[in-house]
Amino acid sequence: MQGIAKAILITLLTSIGIVLLTNMAFFFPWYLTLVSETYYVSQVAATDNYVSRANYDDIKDSLEDKPIFSKRKDDIQIWVHKSEEYSNPSKSAIPIVDRSDYSDYVYDEEKPYQQRGETIYVKIAAVYPLSITLWGEEHTAEIPVSFKMTTVGLKHYKDLPYYEN
Repeated sequence: MQGIAKAILITLLTSIGIVLLTNMAFFFPWYLTLVSETYYVSQVAATDNYVSRANYDDIKDSLEDKPIFSKRKDDIQIWVHKSEEYSNPSKSAIPIVDRSDYSDYVYDEEKPYQQRGETIYVKIAAVYPLSITLWGEEHTAEIPVSFKMTTVGLKHYKDLPYYEN
């Protein structure tokens, strides 16, 4: 009787392990998508030293349309900032409203862009919906994941002071 109980326990644990490994097989492509999108956003940010609202909306819509990301659309967050303070909205490099010209801003800190050579911080966060169905009962867990990169602005703006070191 003890042998049968051990066999059933081993079978259950093995089946749970296989289900977890199968679910994690979906996690790695999902995470690589998060990494590649972060890289893409950093390249867009480096081109103009900021990300326009239209580009931000396009990138977010693109992520929300991807297969596993579409399950948790509301948990996708994209930050592009002039400092590592992602919670500070005044340091954002994404304007609230797109304008063709920001040179009439009184203070340089109000502009969404920085001068060439300044660091731009990019971070994308999302939630991976881990779900396992065992014996007809679904068990779910949320795994919050983020990836961040730094890049350097490439565009020179004449309305900002430029200092060579």
